[in-house]
Amino acid sequence: MSLQTDVLVIGAGAAGLMTAATAAARGRKVMVIDHAKQAGKKILISGGGRCNFTNLYVEPANYLCSNKHFVKSALAQYTQWDFIDMVMRHGIEYHERDHGQLFCNDSAKEIVAMLLKECDNGQVQIRLRTEIDSVSQSDGGFSVATSIGRIQAESLVVATGGLSMPKLGATPYGYKLAEQFGLKLKPTRAGLVPFTLQPQEKQHFEPLSGISLTTSIAANRGPSFTEQLLITHRGVSGPSVLQASNYRQPGEGVTIDLLPSVDVADALAEARQSNPKRQLQTWLSEHFPARLAEALIAYHGWQNQALGQLNKATLEAIPSAINAWQLKPAGDEGYRTAEVTLGGVDTDELSSKTMECKSVPGLYFVGEVMDVTGWLGGFNFQWAWASGFVAGQNA
Repeated sequence: MSLQTDVLVIGAGAAGLMTAATAAARGRKVMVIDHAKQAGKKILISGGGRCNFTNLYVEPANYLCSNKHFVKSALAQYTQWDFIDMVMRHGIEYHERDHGQLFCNDSAKEIVAMLLKECDNGQVQIRLRTEIDSVSQSDGGFSVATSIGRIQAESLVVATGGLSMPKLGATPYGYKLAEQFGLKLKPTRAGLVPFTLQPQEKQHFEPLSGISLTTSIAANRGPSFTEQLLITHRGVSGPSVLQASNYRQPGEGVTIDLLPSVDVADALAEARQSNPKRQLQTWLSEHFPARLAEALIAYHGWQNQALGQLNKATLEAIPSAINAWQLKPAGDEGYRTAEVTLGGVDTDELSSKTMECKSVPGLYFVGEVMDVTGWLGGFNFQWAWASGFVAGQNA
């Protein structure tokens, strides 16, 4: 059986559905295929099931890409306000959380239903549980051999996502397809991912699993992120850790300020003067959960004694250990828990205005499969919407 379509989209995730709906709205005949049994699986589990679908404060600086200018055109062509308009048009109620993050009041299912409705309006055919055997160029487009037959298409859009969350069906297929057509790839690694700890740190902090606190974390090359850190039985997680993970290269350390709102040197000097008989652990417990205060003393080998009796070495060590803790993680939890994949299809191979491949007319890449990664907070979804929109306008 041979099927004909104007636009074939591989991948029924956020970017793929957005591409399909946009192209169909232009009057293009569109088909979406995916090996999964459900569309939008990553959308459904995002944001704790409420989908952090965009952010009020989207800027190009919120994205990591080897070409820092690449994201500007798509983000300008389709802004967060455009997506918010669609959400409101479909009657989806939402709310704002910290740092401009927007979440559904009810369920992420509403975002998937909205995208499927937009596709339905354009008579998009969505074929799930469909495997691809081969892709080749043919006269006037592409020929794709699949488990539902051969599909002929003028334009082919690759929206296969990255390697993160393999339990949802993530595969390297998009990268292999890019290589088949001679495109360069940037090395891939897990992004927005928790850190694991070295044995020494793990021994001290694993019993504190579940404790969270506001911290500022910076990797060598990246900005500092002030958000929650969560101690887990494997290491450290939470928004501040996930953000910093995008900028940390394997083998590198990070700098953690455990009390970003307190100058510890000044606070300690003041406490020594006002109440020199107060015990160090008592003073630390005023700033940290008691169990963490105790663990910090044990970890650093400080004497729990009166503040007035602390020696010079300890007085110098405490501020740097708290305001500038140099932590070298053992590694990270990898793609299993990573929210995104860093790297991917080299954006130098693509038009920033259309997402079309420069060397293969009619071939497009959208979303996470390319070397564009956003911060935590709705930025990766906004890239899916923006890149999908501009590809859909041109495919």
